[in-house]
Amino acid sequence: MYLIWILLGILFLFYFFSIAFFVGHGTNFYFIWLFLGCASIAFGILLKKGFWEMHVSPLLRKFFLICFCIGLVLFAIVEGCIVSGFSQKGNPGADYVIVLGAQMKRNGPSKALQYRLDEAIRYLNENPGAKVIVSGGKGADEHISEAQGMYDYLVDAGIDEGRIIKEDQSRNTVQNLKFSAEYLDKEKDSVAVVSNNFHIFRAVNIARKAGYQEVCGIAAKGEPFLQWNNMMREFFGVVKDTVFGNM
Repeated sequence: MYLIWILLGILFLFYFFSIAFFVGHGTNFYFIWLFLGCASIAFGILLKKGFWEMHVSPLLRKFFLICFCIGLVLFAIVEGCIVSGFSQKGNPGADYVIVLGAQMKRNGPSKALQYRLDEAIRYLNENPGAKVIVSGGKGADEHISEAQGMYDYLVDAGIDEGRIIKEDQSRNTVQNLKFSAEYLDKEKDSVAVVSNNFHIFRAVNIARKAGYQEVCGIAAKGEPFLQWNNMMREFFGVVKDTVFGNM
């Protein structure tokens, strides 16, 4: 058993260092893999040396096991909900498309944001009657607002400027959808929300909680190597927004 924990820890550390030195990421959340890697290896060493059995009471070991199992079940349920949004491609004929912001770099949209914009372009070309709201403010590490960067990308791709509305004040998904609602009638207009596949379940449910009556998701792909990191991060996002009543 101890060998499984040590190997798992090594795998977590490999993933962490791969992101840190070769792939890169817009947030520091990936440090969770460093923590999980060190914790798993340390636990494996404790098991090997017999510390767990000799110095931890049976009652405490049972309590830990129960908590661990409950955590695994919760994780599996939430991840299942997240995966349920992967196949959403939007209902045809939406009045508005809302593209949720992600990191803007000096040379253009981040890969995650580019995937969202490309999916929005596909939908807009297939549904010429739809308008698009690009939603995202300017972060401390961004030279322009995410909304402006998305606007420029869409215009360069041939989307008519008259179809694009900029919402450039929001800082998170809840604000994206709350502030975007000021440009439409959320009780009457049909809306398609564009984000990466791992984010669609939460985004659509936040929209429904915010009062959008007719809303669906358009799932863009995620960055393949970062998908595990994004899925883990999204787990905490779903739990947080559920606890705070945002979805």
